[in-house]
Amino acid sequence: MMRAFSSILIPYQSSHMKTLIKKISPEILHYGILAVSALGVAGSLFFSEVMELPPCVLCWYQRIALYPIVLLAIVGIVRKDTKLATYVFPLSFVGLLISVYHNLLYWKILPESVAPCTLGISCTTKFFEWFGFVTIPFMALCAFIVITVLSFISLKKSNYEKS
Repeated sequence: MMRAFSSILIPYQSSHMKTLIKKISPEILHYGILAVSALGVAGSLFFSEVMELPPCVLCWYQRIALYPIVLLAIVGIVRKDTKLATYVFPLSFVGLLISVYHNLLYWKILPESVAPCTLGISCTTKFFEWFGFVTIPFMALCAFIVITVLSFISLKKSNYEKS
C-alpha cells in the first residue's frame, strides 16, 4: 500500500516514468516550451494591446518571468543547447509561484488585503470567464504549469542520460 502511494506522490522516480522520459526527444520538450511561452506572450499582448485590458501588478510580474522564456527557447533551439531547461526552469518556477498566488487571490482563498495591487487595476478584477472557470490568471497558471513540467522533464532527462 505504501509503495503504491509513494509512486503516486513521486512518479518521476518510478522505472516506467524513467523509461518514458528517456524516450522523449529533448527537441520536442524545447519546442513545447517555445510553443507554450510564445502563446502566452501572444495572449498577454492580445489582451492588453488589442482588447485594451489593463494588466495588474501580478500580471506584470508574470510577464517578466514569461517573456524571456520565449527568447531563451529560440536561442536554445537554434544553438541545440541541451541545457535550455537549466535557464528556463527558474523563470518558469518563479512565474508559477506568482501565478498560484494570483489565482489564490482571484478565487478568494486569500483575502484581497494581502494583494500587492493597491494602485491601478485590482488583481481580482474579472474581465471575462469562459466556461465558468477559464480566466486570464487561470490561463497564465496553466501556461506556467506546462512550461515548468516540460523543463523539469528536460532536466530529469539530462540527469538520466548522465547516469
